[in-house]
Amino acid sequence: MLFLLIVSILILIAFLLILPPLWRKQPAQATDLDQRNILIAQNRLAELKESRQSGALSQAQYDEQLVDLEQALSDDLEIKSHVTSTQSQGRWLVYVLVLGIPLLAGSLYLSLGNYQAISHSAEMAIDPDTLKLAEVNKMVAGLAEKMKATPDDAKGWIMLGRSYKALEQYPKAVEAFANAYRLLGDQVDIMLLYADAIAYASDKNLAGKPTELVFKALALEPDNMNALWLGGMAKAQQGDPATAIKLWRKLAALLPPESDAQKEINALLAKIESRDAINRVSTPEATQSTQAANVVDIAIEVKVSLAPELQKSTSPDDTVFVYAQALSGPKMPLAIVRKQVSDLPLTVSLNDAMAMMPNMKLSNFAQVKLLARISKSGNAISQPGDLIGVIDQVALTDKNDHMIVINEVVK
Repeated sequence: MLFLLIVSILILIAFLLILPPLWRKQPAQATDLDQRNILIAQNRLAELKESRQSGALSQAQYDEQLVDLEQALSDDLEIKSHVTSTQSQGRWLVYVLVLGIPLLAGSLYLSLGNYQAISHSAEMAIDPDTLKLAEVNKMVAGLAEKMKATPDDAKGWIMLGRSYKALEQYPKAVEAFANAYRLLGDQVDIMLLYADAIAYASDKNLAGKPTELVFKALALEPDNMNALWLGGMAKAQQGDPATAIKLWRKLAALLPPESDAQKEINALLAKIESRDAINRVSTPEATQSTQAANVVDIAIEVKVSLAPELQKSTSPDDTVFVYAQALSGPKMPLAIVRKQVSDLPLTVSLNDAMAMMPNMKLSNFAQVKLLARISKSGNAISQPGDLIGVIDQVALTDKNDHMIVINEVVK
């Protein structure tokens, strides 16, 4: 409305400048001019008669000049009709301008314009986070294209792998780090990046190739803190808490005293040692129980299904993220599992071992929010068009199964 009001005011100002001169009658002094011409003709006629009587003009000369005088007076008197027609000339332009310009401008704007482009609400509807993510994705896609042309650029593969990991596109990160590992060989940092990406792509499962890479890195650099952390997690997942404790104790000694990271490790070690887990491990069942009690302190059982009306909107290869979030504060998942639509319906157990950061895990919160989201892009960051189901609030002490139905579309 503001835009239309401004345009209307501008058009009105233009009309006020253009139309009055066209419409206004110009005062034409036709009557005064005729009287003056007639008076001149009369004086001239009197002069001719006087010259004829005095003999200065012959009859033929008199007649000739009289004809000239009459012709001149006739020409002068025609000025009146010309002036009269001029007074009304141009008034038709007023109607053309008043009606034609708004109609022409309106029709052109309707066919070529976009009123939403100047809408304040349309500008506010643009999500800055979405815009920033689109720019990042564009830059990463450009880097990926560049790497196709320069496949022997190890630093480029490392940068691309880090970018994909930041975007939580873990399978692509695995591929990029695999290329870097192929070019650089057994470099500790590369092996750990590669192992970490494989684990994230497998729901943080370090079994197999990641464990092999981590302990190869530890053999080369026994005091590497990232390797000690990942090695401890690998052993804990394998049901070997004694080795996990040994590695984490060494890590705690290397960390800056009283740092947050050291406090987290010491708290984890205290939980394990308080249960005297190592001394009581004697059977496979006991080992499994110890691992569940110490490494997976808190677990939430979640059952996920897809609403029938949305099944046609998905494909079997679409990614399914099942995760828990804090009710307030950062939206980073406290625990996350990655599956596919082909796995639905499914049941997962969210626990501390699935935390993305040691200080952001389920056991730090009394209540959480549960979400299940289907992403066609495989991006862990929610985007418009994703399908989602939510349970707004769940207490960690509630041991019942929690049912999530994916039944909404992210706007």
